[in-house]
Amino acid sequence: MAETVGSALRGASATRGSAGDRLRLALADLRLRLALAFEGEVEHRRLFLWLPVALGAGVVLYFTADREPPLFLCGVLFAAFAAAAFTARAHRKAFCLFVALAACAGGMLSAGWRTASVAAPVLDRIRIVDVEGYIEEMDFRRTGARLILRVAAMDGVDPDKTPYRIRVTTRRAPPFEAGTYVQMKARLLPPSRAAQPGGYDFARDAWFARIGAVGNVLGPLDLAEAPEPPDIWLAATMAIDRCRNALARRVDQIVGGDAGAIAAAMVTGKRDLLSDDAKSLIREAGIFHVITISGVQMTLVAGIFFVGLRRILALSQTLALRYPIKKWAAGAAIVAAVLYDIATGSRIGTERALFMTTIMLVAVLLDRHALSMRNLAFAALAVLLFEPEALLGASFQLSFAAVAALIAVYEARAAGRRSEDGADMSGRGGGRFGLRHGHGLRGALFATFCASSATAAFMAYDFHEMNPYVLVGNPLTLTIIEIFAVPGALLGTFLYPFGLDAFVWHWVGFGIAIIMAAARFVGSLPGSSLHLPAFAPWSLVFFALAVLSAVIWRSFVLRATAIPLALIGLAGAASGATFDIAVAPLGDAVAVRLADGRLAVLGQRPSAFAAEQWLRADADGRDAKSAVQKSACDTLGCVGHLADGRALSLVLDQAAFAEDCLRATVLVTPLFAPRGCAAPIVIDRESLKATGAVTLKVSGDSFVMQTARGAGENRPWSQAPKARWGQAAPKEAVDAEPLSSDE
Repeated sequence: MAETVGSALRGASATRGSAGDRLRLALADLRLRLALAFEGEVEHRRLFLWLPVALGAGVVLYFTADREPPLFLCGVLFAAFAAAAFTARAHRKAFCLFVALAACAGGMLSAGWRTASVAAPVLDRIRIVDVEGYIEEMDFRRTGARLILRVAAMDGVDPDKTPYRIRVTTRRAPPFEAGTYVQMKARLLPPSRAAQPGGYDFARDAWFARIGAVGNVLGPLDLAEAPEPPDIWLAATMAIDRCRNALARRVDQIVGGDAGAIAAAMVTGKRDLLSDDAKSLIREAGIFHVITISGVQMTLVAGIFFVGLRRILALSQTLALRYPIKKWAAGAAIVAAVLYDIATGSRIGTERALFMTTIMLVAVLLDRHALSMRNLAFAALAVLLFEPEALLGASFQLSFAAVAALIAVYEARAAGRRSEDGADMSGRGGGRFGLRHGHGLRGALFATFCASSATAAFMAYDFHEMNPYVLVGNPLTLTIIEIFAVPGALLGTFLYPFGLDAFVWHWVGFGIAIIMAAARFVGSLPGSSLHLPAFAPWSLVFFALAVLSAVIWRSFVLRATAIPLALIGLAGAASGATFDIAVAPLGDAVAVRLADGRLAVLGQRPSAFAAEQWLRADADGRDAKSAVQKSACDTLGCVGHLADGRALSLVLDQAAFAEDCLRATVLVTPLFAPRGCAAPIVIDRESLKATGAVTLKVSGDSFVMQTARGAGENRPWSQAPKARWGQAAPKEAVDAEPLSSDE
């Protein structure tokens, strides 16, 4: 019996030992596979593709800092790590580490340099002032207009504190164009901060656009005599805007309706003529990019010039055989792309597309492969060096993710063709898979699926919604753009000065009518637009790394790392912060969760932009106006009740403090609250200066608070409030009139 038990124990021990051996062998095999895969990546020079990623990491670190990193220190770190990389160039691991650190420091340096180079005064508080200057850009709407004014003088404001630019709206479209020197009375205020913690920060974007104030025109715009003529660059910018508006009006008048507004946006980049209903329709169909000047349009414009001119030159046997007509065509396409960028307003999205297109055409001039991930990396480096703030915008994220996915599909197809030809494809996953799915309609749908998958996380994070039927809308939209929009835009723009362009715009309008019909069909399908709550901010980092791993690595073993990264990102998406109360940065509006679980927006005239941000973050698809609860407000303020019955008061008049300080659990006001206010939680003008927008989450009998501004935060676009001694300020009310819906 004892021998039997001993034999059993020895057998069990041997079994455990063999299992351990198998685990060690499996780990050793995995390490070997990873090492071989990494060597393959090095052989094919794929590590370079991670350089813009490291540079972008430095940009992200710069913008997440709560105070301004010293430029000098960033420069010292960059130089030190670059020198260390040069010294360690014979040791690959150390070299790669120091290069990555140098790129990260370089990202912080470029972002800091950019911030300093665009520095301009920001208005300190709400003011009603007389201001004059040149209209730099005019965007006409169906009713009214929005304009950017290059400020020359502002009454009551010191010249060294006068904003460089302001952006204002007017209810009536003026009979002026860009280039007119005007004077006006305007209600101005500093660019608005994020409406909630982690939300879109317009003040940061305004800083880099050198917009120091926003607001509304009070009364008429009057012509004035300019003290001096504009400089050459400003004069050229204003002339281009006049041409864009003239062409946009021409297209809109000929085509008519929302189709005309979409056509005008496609051709000129002017989007303000489009109605809110049409914007919602194309957004729900997942084709909002149809009204943006994106990489698709830029590539098609350059492609038409490149292919067309090359074929025309090839008609001459002498030119075709003796001269580099391909390079000539590439040079002409570069010029056409630059002119197209200028003609459409040269915004960040078109500039990014211009960088990408130009680099790929320069590759043709240098006899290099044009469509490659390496050229995309060069484009990313160029954007991050010259406009590092673009990394935080949806345009950069969506466009680079989509193009990277399409190039990855192209590389997989090329690898599949080489595999069919008998080339060694060991260590490179996806070659045969790419070949199987690389032709015809199936290939187009597969490429669209890959691009949509790469951009899905960014769409969900930035816009809080997903469009399941994007595989229907996107291929159709791209087809219409290729057949109708871009060729029509080029031909119509050429014929416009001669007055022979009407038939072209009718042709473009016919294509847009097809898009709108498809959008209505897709938008009517069940679940056409899925609303998602706000993600935890760190989740986007892991989603981005998952996309990068999937498109940069060529080995299946290394590409598989995208799976755990995506799972971590999903965990972050599911753990986003929720709230029961949201307070606007000025304290003039709040959102409160009622007993039915939905948010109600309180305020006499709450900002439509803030209300929309709150609803989107709560995965609520309602229109901002429908969430406003006007019945809860009177001239003194508003009162709302949480699900547990506790009261929230929004005080808009000093006379309401006496009652609301006694009955409210949470008191919010854009005024200075009295020191003796008995409400358990008081959020007033003084506290909001330090915290920015605030959200509160019910946790038992208490609340968990999150703030848009971090403790001690002090950035150029979010400067820390000045410390005050004694009585903080007079208790006058803040003018609670809201911003326009664009702010």
